[in-house]
Amino acid sequence: MLLIPCPDCGVRPENEFQCLGEAVTSRPEPATLDDAQWAGYIHERANRRGQHVERWWHFACCGMIFALSRDTLTHAVSANAQDAWR
Repeated sequence: MLLIPCPDCGVRPENEFQCLGEAVTSRPEPATLDDAQWAGYIHERANRRGQHVERWWHFACCGMIFALSRDTLTHAVSANAQDAWR
């Protein structure tokens, strides 16, 4: 089981969290996109292998959403990123 370090609660099991996807994806202005471009933003991700930053939601406890740096091949968590909010 993946152990995730919550900035508020400490290290907790992954079943207390929900992954919200890549944290580096910036949201475009919907009015400037056609339907196909908007669908691409919503559904298509690079799904690359290796180190990247994800957003995680600690729904089962403190409710915090935070960024986490994780290797998708080894699942090794290297550090919490700086942004976190409730």
